[in-house]
Amino acid sequence: MKHNIKSIKIIFIVVLFLTFFVSCSKKSEEMSSQVESQSKLLLGTSCKITIYDNPSEKVFEQSFSRIEDIENKMSINIADSEVSMINKNAGIKPVVVSSDTFTVIKEALEVAALSNGAFDPTVGPLVAAWKIGDDDARVPPQEEIDSLLPLIDYKMVVLNEEERSVYLEKEGMMLDLGGIAKGYAADEVKKILAENNVKKAIINLGGNVLTVGTRVDNTKWRIGVQNPEADRGGYVMIVNLEDQALVTSGPYERFLVVDGIVYHHILDTNNGYPVVTDLTSASIIADNSFIADALSTALYSLGLEKGLDLINSIDDVEALVMDKTHNIYMSEGFDNINYTLSDETYKISNNLFNFKVIEQ
Repeated sequence: MKHNIKSIKIIFIVVLFLTFFVSCSKKSEEMSSQVESQSKLLLGTSCKITIYDNPSEKVFEQSFSRIEDIENKMSINIADSEVSMINKNAGIKPVVVSSDTFTVIKEALEVAALSNGAFDPTVGPLVAAWKIGDDDARVPPQEEIDSLLPLIDYKMVVLNEEERSVYLEKEGMMLDLGGIAKGYAADEVKKILAENNVKKAIINLGGNVLTVGTRVDNTKWRIGVQNPEADRGGYVMIVNLEDQALVTSGPYERFLVVDGIVYHHILDTNNGYPVVTDLTSASIIADNSFIADALSTALYSLGLEKGLDLINSIDDVEALVMDKTHNIYMSEGFDNINYTLSDETYKISNNLFNFKVIEQ
């Protein structure tokens, strides 16, 4: 069997910056000259912070140090991380963890319950079996998948608030916080920026984009949503955001091709295989990146109707999804967000709801 492994790290979301002309105020020109950006490889992805007012080496150092601290606590690729210790003690004993790790696991379990397990942080054994995104990615034998499925159940994670401990009930269970940790890290960086009087910035952790304030000219940030069928930089829609996160999940981020069959990295917790759906992209807009990160995976996994039903039941969270026939569907409140279509091959569908494009 011939293996052709591809791991394409596509930034789902392209941050669009407009050039400021003579119409910009003197204050805006002064502030735009302060723009500084730094990037580091953390949390298994490229983490970029761009600051448009009051940048300093101190704030960059604090921000990246905080991301690294979260990675050291929550990465399953670090042998002595808190999550790794929880996994090593599965079926043996509870593990006391930091408030960071406990908070993220608790939120992950809440989203798991909301989505009826479509997003499930106990998916770790399946992720480890498939290894999609690694050089040794493979399609596990059916008997191996069958043996792992009984270990995938968020209800078997026991939290003790008083002791701040986490216990996995069955030996072999594994937590994987890869679908939510970046969102938490982005929100933590935003706190650090605020503490350092930074009011205009973009935090981009591997495509998880969190906007801080507004642009230099006090207009909202123009964020492009990646075209799932195009190269990096090709976008379908531009949304205007202020102090909001935009997170996208899709099958084109990481995948494995075996004998002409594409296996992507978003796994169905019911059957152990990549999710089968007509959706090509699922995006969440929310006030914080923490919830948006987990919900984007849940939305994609649930599919169109169940996914949008979930999002419509949650306050201050909106969603848009794209399918293979180039339809775009949106949550009920999305028409309150300013956006423009930028790809004529895609169209807003009114099969579920009625929407209007708010022209700029």
